[in-house]
Amino acid sequence: MDLTSLDRIRAAHHRTDLAIGPGSAPLAGGTWLFSEPQPDLTELVDLTTLGWPAVEHTADGISLAATCTIRQLVDLAPVDGWVSQHLVVRCARSLVASEKIWDWATVGGNVCTALPAGALTSLAVALDATAVVWTPDGGERRQPVAAFVTGVRTTTLAPGEVLRSLELASSVLAEPAAFRRAALTRHGRSGAIVVGRRSAAGLVVTLTAGVTRPHRLAFPSFPGADEVRAAIEQVDDWYDDPHGAPDWRRAMTLRLAEQVREELS
Repeated sequence: MDLTSLDRIRAAHHRTDLAIGPGSAPLAGGTWLFSEPQPDLTELVDLTTLGWPAVEHTADGISLAATCTIRQLVDLAPVDGWVSQHLVVRCARSLVASEKIWDWATVGGNVCTALPAGALTSLAVALDATAVVWTPDGGERRQPVAAFVTGVRTTTLAPGEVLRSLELASSVLAEPAAFRRAALTRHGRSGAIVVGRRSAAGLVVTLTAGVTRPHRLAFPSFPGADEVRAAIEQVDDWYDDPHGAPDWRRAMTLRLAEQVREELS
């Protein structure tokens, strides 16, 4: 879609170029920005010209640039010690988008758009990813992605802040995980996603798509079916849209969570 309100697209080459004020928005893949009118915008600031490496191996694990495309992440060679790397493809496919979109859509864009069915949000929260945010004063702050996404299309990003990367710890990458998804139709938008991760002592269950924000349920020891069900029944923000009613999303989430628990037991 043409954005007729734009006056310019400005390429950022240094951090000092990231001045994002009223009427400006960061641009990475642009798959959502160009999908509907943006009448309040007069400028886009292109982040891809900053040249951030898509994936970096660090002493503590892996860092994914906000501009890393889904294609780059899916095509990443097997990483030693990343037991749950299969989640990347499973989450990417849950977008139910043409693989051509993978060439442009970015990890950061998917998380910052904060849609309930955000596939990379599911991946990031399931792997306890930390969001690294650049602040306008030249500093940075860190926050778990589980807290970074606060609701439908809302995050903790303040004016002028830019998501720089997502950090994944090697200790988490080494833990086995299981994925389940439900939709009203075979190729429909995700109505409920549950990802389980077997920690050293217990289980971490992540709920997305069926809720307005990610829910991370951590059990210090491996739980029984009743314990997982009781935790999910405390959730009170089931999403409601044409892709699934709240009661259906709740029922599917309970079913998928038990399948995940059984697989990881």
